[in-house]
Amino acid sequence: MTKIKKRQLDYVVISDLHLGTYGCKAKELFTYLKTIQPKVLILNGDIIDIWQFSKNYFPKSHMNVIKHITSLLSKRTRVYYITGNHDEMLRKFRGFHIGGLTILNKLILELDHKKAWIFHGDIFDVTMKHSKWLAKLGGIGYDALIIINTFINSISIFFGYGKLSISKKIKNSVKSAVKFINNFEETASEIAIENGYDYVVCGHIHQPEMREISNSKGKTMYLNSGDWIENLTALEYQNKKWSLYEYAKDPLVQEVSGIKIKKGKSSKLKKEEKNLIFEELLKEFEIKISKNWL
Repeated sequence: MTKIKKRQLDYVVISDLHLGTYGCKAKELFTYLKTIQPKVLILNGDIIDIWQFSKNYFPKSHMNVIKHITSLLSKRTRVYYITGNHDEMLRKFRGFHIGGLTILNKLILELDHKKAWIFHGDIFDVTMKHSKWLAKLGGIGYDALIIINTFINSISIFFGYGKLSISKKIKNSVKSAVKFINNFEETASEIAIENGYDYVVCGHIHQPEMREISNSKGKTMYLNSGDWIENLTALEYQNKKWSLYEYAKDPLVQEVSGIKIKKGKSSKLKKEEKNLIFEELLKEFEIKISKNWL
């Protein structure tokens, strides 16, 4: 097999891996990590899901991610582990440093004469502050929805569609969720502008984004690395600029993993009929989930 030439990057930010849960796309993440060689890797919270951790579920694919990140340390990659709410138990170790690994609650970097403020983002979550038990319950429900989504995807592939994200679709269609995301982005940006940061880099809300936000006091670039459950995204910094990496659009990972996109096989049903049946099933499923879960 031809050796893949890794992409050399200055900084890579990944967040919300939720290792130790059924929803984590560890295999895809491992494939992505094998295609890059960053000088600095920033793990921006919710890396290992301690909230839902079970000694009965931590598959090899999840351990491979941890081993690979450890191997990067031996290749002189500096790794910053910024704690999130799902791995908040590590916050008592903030400031811990060994070799190229440092555990922090937030990180401020100088990037080509510009300042970047990097933190997970759960500090803005009212649910986290006042009803942590409710947030944990929501996390369990979210994980269950991901499992159901896996079953739906098997049907989707049969009907000739690509993979779908039911939880993402529902979240993006609920007004309160959209409002929360907008408020989160605006709040983070306002504080960044107030403190003179050129970039504010977050995770937490599983919503990848790159956009400039301004107000009467100035402007900042808001960046969110997304997650490795639904979106499979990361932030990359190279040649003095940020870019949003999307696993689904990366041809190199297909070469590394040997993944081929499956196309629906012909059957007795005509394609139009299959599409109609699937769309009706999906619509019915989304309505039931929206009523019972939100």
